[in-house]
Amino acid sequence: MKQGKNFFSSTNAISKTLDKTIKQDFVYLESVKALSRLTYSTIYIIDYEKREFEYVSNNPLFLCGHTAKAVKKMGYDFYLKYVLEPDLDILFKINTIGFDFYNKIPLNKKRQYTISCDFHLRDKKGNINLVHHETTPLFLTNRGRIWKSISIVSLSGAQQAGNIKIGDKGDNILFKYNLRGGFWEKEVRVKLTSREIDIIRLAARGYTMIDIAKTLFISLSTVKFHRRNIFEKLGVTNITEVIMFVTENKLI
Repeated sequence: MKQGKNFFSSTNAISKTLDKTIKQDFVYLESVKALSRLTYSTIYIIDYEKREFEYVSNNPLFLCGHTAKAVKKMGYDFYLKYVLEPDLDILFKINTIGFDFYNKIPLNKKRQYTISCDFHLRDKKGNINLVHHETTPLFLTNRGRIWKSISIVSLSGAQQAGNIKIGDKGDNILFKYNLRGGFWEKEVRVKLTSREIDIIRLAARGYTMIDIAKTLFISLSTVKFHRRNIFEKLGVTNITEVIMFVTENKLI
């Protein structure tokens, strides 16, 4: 058995005698492929019954210099080869605590939840990227086990690896895992004011602080005040990190 199979939690093991998987005509894959053409992020699908990748998009960020076909063939062994060793513990941890948490969610709400984390990937040339990884269920079995999930990988706006979070995107509360303490903590989602959103949108278009002040008919000192508040709310240090954070967390 490939070592990468160890990433699969026994709490989500699918039994052919107990679980009835939904019959699919696999037309959904065409939708996923179309979505991958609209984003720079890498998209892939995990099949928990077969314990392999069903689909990996051609978007290069996640591929570490390989083709999508090669990564698909490697499956979870890909992580063992290209994730930095300290971060592998994060991935093993998330596959244990994530499913333990998920099994407590009511069946009718399971598809609404997403789990995310950040980890480092080293490509074939030795370049290291911190990536943001999000996964959500695609198909469930009749017992509520995850049969297939869809994952999206983008550049992370975080300062370091970890940041394990799970929650319903429509809920104001999410749960963040405390790696040191070994427990989940409730966290209130960040809320931005309309003025802060205006400033971020203009900054994303390349406007300087002076340009933003003129466009919004406010003083430069007011723009600086709002920018400081944004940095403090999001826990970031520059506008690039702001843009990545609000994109990852769908704040605008």
